[in-house]
Amino acid sequence: MKRRIVLAAAFMGMLSIILGAFGAHLLKRYLSIEELNTFEVGVRYQMYHALFLLFLSTRKDIAEKTLKAIYNLVVAGVLLFSGSIYLLATKSLTVFDFKIIVFATPVGGFLLIIAWAVLFVTILRRKS
Repeated sequence: MKRRIVLAAAFMGMLSIILGAFGAHLLKRYLSIEELNTFEVGVRYQMYHALFLLFLSTRKDIAEKTLKAIYNLVVAGVLLFSGSIYLLATKSLTVFDFKIIVFATPVGGFLLIIAWAVLFVTILRRKS
């Protein structure tokens, strides 16, 4: 499980750098400042959660089942939250109406919050 977590973290981190550079260098020609700022929010939260997964992989005191739950919540959360933000920020470049996926952003954010809450409760319940 820890190998999978590190691989996901490395991939998410790498992808956030690629998307950040893509936004800063290519998309700035085509998107408004507001759209670029929105795109950057997706990149930022993706990187935060890549680092969160790396941190999670170093913990030896968290049960495998809990690690898996947090991992699944983070991966799904990033896909929905950051993924929908990327699509919504770049909607002016396509003919597809991405408004139908607007629900994905809060659902993804909620999954990320739950992932952090699971870690919080897990550590809180531990006896020191």
